[in-house]
Amino acid sequence: MRTNRVIGTALAAGLLVSSAVACGGDDDKKSTSSGTESAASLKGVSLEVAGAWAAGGGEQTNFQKVLDAFSKKTGAKVTFTSNGDTLVTVLASKIAGGSQPDVAMMPNQAALADFAKKGWAKPLNAAVTAEADKNFSKIWTTFGSVDGKQYGVYFKGANKSTVWYRPTSFQDAGVQPPTTWADFVKVSQTIADSGTPAISVGGADGWTLTDWFENVYLSQAGPDNYDKLAKHEIKWTDPTVKTALKSLAEVWGKKEFLNGGQAGAVQTDFPTSVTDTFKAKKAAMVYEGDFVAGVITNDAGAKVGTDALMFPFPAVGSTAPVVSGGDAAAILKDSPGAQELVKYLATPEAAEIWAKAGGFVSPNKSLSLDVYPDAISKAIAKSVIDAGDNVRFDMSDLAPASFGGTKGAGEWKILQDFLKNPTNVDATATQLEAAAAKAYK
Repeated sequence: MRTNRVIGTALAAGLLVSSAVACGGDDDKKSTSSGTESAASLKGVSLEVAGAWAAGGGEQTNFQKVLDAFSKKTGAKVTFTSNGDTLVTVLASKIAGGSQPDVAMMPNQAALADFAKKGWAKPLNAAVTAEADKNFSKIWTTFGSVDGKQYGVYFKGANKSTVWYRPTSFQDAGVQPPTTWADFVKVSQTIADSGTPAISVGGADGWTLTDWFENVYLSQAGPDNYDKLAKHEIKWTDPTVKTALKSLAEVWGKKEFLNGGQAGAVQTDFPTSVTDTFKAKKAAMVYEGDFVAGVITNDAGAKVGTDALMFPFPAVGSTAPVVSGGDAAAILKDSPGAQELVKYLATPEAAEIWAKAGGFVSPNKSLSLDVYPDAISKAIAKSVIDAGDNVRFDMSDLAPASFGGTKGAGEWKILQDFLKNPTNVDATATQLEAAAAKAYK
């Protein structure tokens, strides 16, 4: 949750000490040619795009380059307005007053679905959906669809299944990046035995704990059960949930694994969990999404690719999980120009502009991985593409906010309590189900 825009900045260049860097194959050879070479002239047309990306950190600047390329191609004048983390609230207010932007970069699937059901977001036309079908796995067009109609194109994605580590701590302990959960536990034990806490957990921000759970659950219980749990079609007392909690307890239950132990972990916020790892060097690893790179660079003063490396979240079940998030282009004021802009955002041509600049993950499978500026960003993007239809959206972002997105309540609070004392799995599952049942009514 609270994801790809928390700290988004360009990933620094470097090498990935992991088998995940072996990117290549057919994906690298895919053309970045666009289906919009014959885009209709939009000279004299003005369009406004709203999003959460603020000035600074590079996100707004890089997206503006994409919009400028569209303007050069079509003649349209396109302006971008940033509303920060209040985007959804601001958009609702503007729609009520009839002053909404033409296109909005919706920050999560739940918000897009809400706007579609209220009639605020407009269906994409056949040309746009054809472009999206050509360039995205079905799961991504499904993410952008409501009741069988497509309302959004996920221009920017996020990979929330990455573990970041200090290579010197691994070298000192004589370990390699693990690929399975069992190996992850073993590596953590070896690092702890060497005198360094293995993991820094930002448990004060409850959303980090939901992300831990989602990765374990997706890998262990599988995509179908993940979908059912996200919709509360199975209960949180289901055996699959309890099994995932037991797996988490294998790590959270070891005081020596955690920087500051359980008590310290639950008092550490997300940015501090990163700086404790790469600046203070109090731990060897920290789990969170690709946006960790921004904190490493800006707050920890470390270099991604040298001081900090990454490996995919280890496979707890048969396959490694890929939990994602993203920003979907949705039309709030329908017009040929707005449809043409969203069609452009569905092309590899548009994605390539930001991908080259870094700090960006595209779910566009037609985009060549070679355009990414370094091995780490290439590997992160490859994980999203390779996961295909097994990618799943952040579960807590799909849940009612009272359960999946409220500080000091619901899933956040219950998992924080479990982190403090991960011994009573049955009681935790019962508490999660009680909170979910209330929220999903």
